[in-house]
Amino acid sequence: MNRNRNGSKRRRANIRVWSYDEARRAAPYIASVMGSLREHWLDVQTADRKTLQLNKQPGRPDRTRLVAHAEAARRADEARNRLEEAEEELTALDVFCIDPIRAEAVIPFVHDKQLAWYVFDRFDEDPIRAWRYHSDPLDTRRPIAEALLEPPQVA
Repeated sequence: MNRNRNGSKRRRANIRVWSYDEARRAAPYIASVMGSLREHWLDVQTADRKTLQLNKQPGRPDRTRLVAHAEAARRADEARNRLEEAEEELTALDVFCIDPIRAEAVIPFVHDKQLAWYVFDRFDEDPIRAWRYHSDPLDTRRPIAEALLEPPQVA
């Protein structure tokens, strides 16, 4: 039975896996991009809130209100574009934002022959302090020392 009925080929995504040393060396750059991403996300939220407030005002809009609404919409679009650019910059590195407000991202690596993620926290003095397996819940944080130890070899 052919499960792919529309005939298109399935694409398999290959992601770059990082070593701990590579992730540590890239941390300042990732922190910079995460900072930009956070600021752009906040700009989008602010512009959207301003647009919503203008839409909720009672009565027929006058020229001033129409201009303010157009300006708020323009700012929201610009902020969304900047946010997308920052996300694309991270994605090009195979680093993925998990929380823009807390400026947290995950960086892929392999541990014990399984996909795992270094958890990057921009606001921590040691931004790569924790890790998690791909199958772990998103909020799981294991001490980084566990990932740096060699897994036991099975004979």
